[in-house]
Amino acid sequence: MTSDLNPMFLLGARSVTQFPVDSGVEVGFVGRSNSGKSSAINAITRHSRLARTSKTPGRTREINFFSLGDDRRLVDLPGYGFAKVDASLRAQWRGLMEGYFHGRGSLRGLFITVDIRRGIGELDAVMLRWAQTAGVPAAVLLTKADKLSRSAANKALREIRAALAADVAVALFSAPKRDGVEVARAQLLAWLGLDH
Repeated sequence: MTSDLNPMFLLGARSVTQFPVDSGVEVGFVGRSNSGKSSAINAITRHSRLARTSKTPGRTREINFFSLGDDRRLVDLPGYGFAKVDASLRAQWRGLMEGYFHGRGSLRGLFITVDIRRGIGELDAVMLRWAQTAGVPAAVLLTKADKLSRSAANKALREIRAALAADVAVALFSAPKRDGVEVARAQLLAWLGLDH
């Protein structure tokens, strides 16, 4: 099995009924609005335009499924936090996310993107709890690490790692500098069963 990924857009789901069949293997990406999630997906998959990047928070408003072939999928989940959207849309997002986490048997791993300058927020902690409840391993990517000095980034890494459960992987990540990209890619391939 090759480790080359050729993701193809499968569908965008705005309700649980639109999810693809729950079979095979999926890996999800989630993060606070404007945390660098789309840039992380693009860097890890080596596809510069797979996930749409935007300076406007809350751009991803549905769950986007990408086929990787052989019943494997990459899942781009909506951002959360202070996106400039009305309360009804935020409530719809929450229902969509809960429906995904509480009923998706094919989910094998979850990447949570966290802007290193903000640290773990309340909603990041909610995502970690959802993953834990679902029995899904999680990895935190401390994005935008290039915005801090190396010593400040390492200090933040130590503090965040100490605050999280021992089984949660945490890594410095910078899409422009390529820091942490290959480590995250190796984790993605392992969760997809493509690491041999």
